[in-house]
Amino acid sequence: MIFPSNRVRILVATRPVDFRKGHDGLAALVKNELRKEPFIGTVFVFRAKRADRLKLLYWDGTGLVMAYKRLEEHSFTWPAIRDGLMTLSHAQFEALFAGLDWRRVRAIEARAPETVE
Repeated sequence: MIFPSNRVRILVATRPVDFRKGHDGLAALVKNELRKEPFIGTVFVFRAKRADRLKLLYWDGTGLVMAYKRLEEHSFTWPAIRDGLMTLSHAQFEALFAGLDWRRVRAIEARAPETVE
């Protein structure tokens, strides 16, 4: 994937956006409507009215990266349409991006190792 690590925060805008918007238009939407800073390394995921398209906006430290994906035969599984943002884990995002149902992805419970004597 295009992310530098799996520690990147991923936020999904739950309301569809105008997909004619480019880098600057989506960055302005993040700042003005979503009240987030677009230049901190968070990945913002946007959906179109048609559920088969998504756009990503990501600041990599040197510039804004925008990616667009359209599924040919299926549609993405999106959260319910409402105002606001939703956080996805890296694994959930990978499932969403692959066109899978991200709601079925669950993190395994990690425990700290026991001390060795």
